[in-house]
Amino acid sequence: MSAPTVLGAEDLGTWQRIFNFADYGELLALVPHTLLAGALLGIVGGFVGVFVIMRDLPFAVHGISELSFAGAAGALLAGFNVVAGSIVGSLMAAAAIGLLGVRARDRNSVIGIIMPFGLGLGVLFLALYQGRAANKFGLLTGQIIAVDTPQTAWLVGTSAVVLAALAVLWRPLTFASADPDVAEARGIPVRALSLGFMLTLGLAVALCVQIVGALLVLALLVTPAAAAARVTSSPVLLPFLSAAFALAAMQGGILLALGSSIPISPYVTTLSFLIYLGCRLLGSRRTAHARTVPPVEHPSATRV
Repeated sequence: MSAPTVLGAEDLGTWQRIFNFADYGELLALVPHTLLAGALLGIVGGFVGVFVIMRDLPFAVHGISELSFAGAAGALLAGFNVVAGSIVGSLMAAAAIGLLGVRARDRNSVIGIIMPFGLGLGVLFLALYQGRAANKFGLLTGQIIAVDTPQTAWLVGTSAVVLAALAVLWRPLTFASADPDVAEARGIPVRALSLGFMLTLGLAVALCVQIVGALLVLALLVTPAAAAARVTSSPVLLPFLSAAFALAAMQGGILLALGSSIPISPYVTTLSFLIYLGCRLLGSRRTAHARTVPPVEHPSATRV
């Protein structure tokens, strides 16, 4: 009869090693910068993700994140600002994709070339880095404690630039994303808009890499927007719902990771996936219901 008790004690010990909320209040008071950064990333990721889905750019997000990782790792090795290095790497990748990959086939080829190069370069820089192992690991999987005042200032400034660029580009970019041929015929500079958005996307990726890591940026820039698109087609509601989903995943991941020994990225990705799964199920049920409900015939319709 003692075996179940021993097993239960072992399970409890494992649970306590992973989750420990004993000093949660004190820990929460130490991360105001992280909560602010998480809120900014949720808003930026949600709005940018709408165009990532519309323009079919999830693969581009992953490619840019690899160069962003390389830039951050290079800055870490050289002793420079990691956020600045991440931004430089992202903008270089975004510019290359935007300039060299005009067509979808060319764009995917460029991304396929950039991704392994960026990842290999980042791994090389981390291998040469002799500092804390936590700094290396954080670039790949994210970190929440290390967001300090200078880094927050970079994040706030970059977020403001991204949101301002989206505000300027929103209407013509929406038109160009929905029907590029007609938009170009109407005189809209489709190529310039594409490059402008790629640079904006590069900044957004650099922001996300700082918190969720280079490997799991898609959880903020793709999944929330894809989830929102499952439950609404309204061009007004879609971006705000996407931002709300990204904000919920980001802040929820921070609050869960704060009382855990597990990095933040698994929580953010899991919450994003659960939100998407719920929206997909809801959208499927609404579609099935719409198919089963017979059309209502107008009383004045003429019967033959």
